[in-house]
Amino acid sequence: MSKLAVLDDLLDLYYQLNYHKNPEIFQRLQDVQAWQKQRMQRTHAQPFAEKHSVLMAEYFLNRLYGGPDFDALAQQIARLAKYAHKAEKLIPDNAIKTGTSGVALAILAVQLDEQVAMQLLQDYHPHEKLTDEMMRLTYIKLDQGPDRMKQLDLLDQLGKSLDKYMRSFMVHAAFKMCKGAAAKYNFNVMYEFMQDGFLAMKPLKSAEKFVKDFTAVERQIIAKVHAGDPLPFA
Repeated sequence: MSKLAVLDDLLDLYYQLNYHKNPEIFQRLQDVQAWQKQRMQRTHAQPFAEKHSVLMAEYFLNRLYGGPDFDALAQQIARLAKYAHKAEKLIPDNAIKTGTSGVALAILAVQLDEQVAMQLLQDYHPHEKLTDEMMRLTYIKLDQGPDRMKQLDLLDQLGKSLDKYMRSFMVHAAFKMCKGAAAKYNFNVMYEFMQDGFLAMKPLKSAEKFVKDFTAVERQIIAKVHAGDPLPFA
């Protein structure tokens, strides 16, 4: 079986999301994603502003938490199945696994945020500006705590994999060799998704530590929400 086969299952899950066929859900999803990013920027303002962390912070916000070009990335991943045998010869196994983990996280973020968007549409006017209180109450109603914790666990695993597998000279060399093929076969969005990850890692002494510091704070917020704290995002 192809090592890239897992991507087919992830894409099936992604294309089953409701927002693809419902403009109202899509609009509310965008509102939720915008609120999430603003909230994370506020919560992690100090570490995100540190010189060595800026690129990784941008990667988190614009890639792993619902980037604007994820649909284009998904289309290229679907096309990759046709070239799987060639891709697997060029890309090291651990790079494939790590890249797949990043895609899985991005899709899970959209999946969870869509649930929030759909609940908001049930409870509020579709154009009402989102507030912290609306989001707090919606999180509680959906009881997403376990799923959000799973999301953070997966993020921790990704941070560990980035340090363990993606800093080697061989992986970087193989990645550079793929640049021409990515352009030739129109996989530029996918290449940029991975390239941004490499660039974001470079200034960091440890991607794992950056991720663990981030997830530790996020876990505290999730715990506060479900413990009934009236100001969990403060």
